[in-house]
Order: sequence, then structure tokens, then C-alpha cells
Amino acid sequence: MEALVFILSLADCCGLIFLAVYFIITLSDLECDYINARACCSKLNKWVLPELIGHSAVSVLMLVSMHWFILLLNLPVAAWNFHRYLSVPSGNVGVFDPTEIHNRGLLKTHMKEAMIKLGFHLLCFFIYLYSMILALIND
Repeated sequence: MEALVFILSLADCCGLIFLAVYFIITLSDLECDYINARACCSKLNKWVLPELIGHSAVSVLMLVSMHWFILLLNLPVAAWNFHRYLSVPSGNVGVFDPTEIHNRGLLKTHMKEAMIKLGFHLLCFFIYLYSMILALIND
């Protein structure tokens, strides 16, 4: 049972890593003017809710399986994702808004956030992989 929890977490984490890389590539395309702000924000806003659901699923999985350290590791990022999703100002298209992405350095902020998430998910990937191997050895 414990190995299955970490296999599912590992698969979810792989998806979140690919999503973080997609965010970085799309934001860098906007930064280099390969795409316009509307196209960039449209692409990224489609994936905000799946990212939120994916990260929340791992957190719930760790809560149910009583892996407290990993849950505490995931909670701040899950809370940040919920905060960003719920605090979108009225009138904005979504978390990524084409009219505001170039204002106040938001593009750089979004890029930093995507890089931090990529690093976090890579760290979690290796934690889940190590935990899965331990669970398979102990069974």
C-alpha cells in the first residue's frame, strides 16, 4: 500500500515537473517576444487549475497515508497555489493577465515562481523515489 502511494505521488510529481517546465518555456517565449501576452496568458491560465489539483492530490495522499513530513513539505506550496488561484482580482482573465503581465515586473516574478516550483518538484521527485524504493524493499 505504501509503495502505491509513492508510485502515484511520483507520477503526479512528473506531471508537475513537466508543467513547471512548460510554464518556464512559455514565459521565456513571452520575454523574448516570440508570442504575445494574450497568447501566453491564455496558454498558462489553462494549466493553473490542473496544477492546483495535481499538487492538492499529492497533499491529500500524504495526509491519508500519514506521511507527516512530506505533507508539511507540500502544504506551503499547496497553500500558495490556492492563494494565487483565489485572489485573482475581478476583471482579470486569470492568474496570468495579459494587460498586467508586463507591469510591475510581473513577468520576472512569474518566471522566478516557475523556477522555484521546478526546483521544489525536482526535490519532491527524489524524495518520492527514495521513499518508494524503501517501501518496496520493506514489503
